[in-house]
Amino acid sequence: MNDMSLKNAYVFTPAPVPTLPVSGSQALFPVHRIYCVGRNFADHAIEMGHDPNKEPPFFFQKNPDTLVLAGKDFPYPAETKDVHHEVELVVALKSGGDNIPLDKALDCVYGYAVGLDMTRRDLQGEAKKLGRPWETGKAFENSAPCGPLHPVSAVGHPDKGAIWLKVNGATRQDGDLNQMIWKVPEMISYLSRLFTLQPGDLIFAGTPAGVGAIVRGDEMIAHVDGVDEVAFKVS
Repeated sequence: MNDMSLKNAYVFTPAPVPTLPVSGSQALFPVHRIYCVGRNFADHAIEMGHDPNKEPPFFFQKNPDTLVLAGKDFPYPAETKDVHHEVELVVALKSGGDNIPLDKALDCVYGYAVGLDMTRRDLQGEAKKLGRPWETGKAFENSAPCGPLHPVSAVGHPDKGAIWLKVNGATRQDGDLNQMIWKVPEMISYLSRLFTLQPGDLIFAGTPAGVGAIVRGDEMIAHVDGVDEVAFKVS
């Protein structure tokens, strides 16, 4: 079947594949899925009322089309009065599989970026009380602002260094990558036991303490040492 006949086979024109730009290149990285690890910094787990020493890693997903590229605004979402910022290291995979050995996990990584796991905290909190899924709090439109990808060949595999977020110039979150409870290879290996990882998958690797609310007009600046610094205005 040629491209024209395949196009005509669809009921409607498919949405374009979500992509991230690659720093220093014209290439685009096609995004397959977005996985987020919860409570991966001890101080953040504590501030959310949990014991960081008790649980194995857990994950939730955002849809690939929730990405917001650097240079664009983060639009304040509907049906909420309490939207929080969570700055995170983003891991981009070039390969995947099932049951990936720990010592092979970093071989799957294409590069890294700086991202934000934006959260409708009031809706998430309500879902937690009712024992319901978190999608309304986590997977809404534009909930995954993300900077460009930086290949491993340029930045290596960052495992220490400052990760922080400022709002209107004031520091809100300030941690270090070495504080992550589950390191990048461990996240990849563990996650591959639950899902078949694919090229194009992103993993948002958790956030340090200091998450808080934003309002329209705020400017968020997110930074990870050795990776990038990106800004998003709340509109």
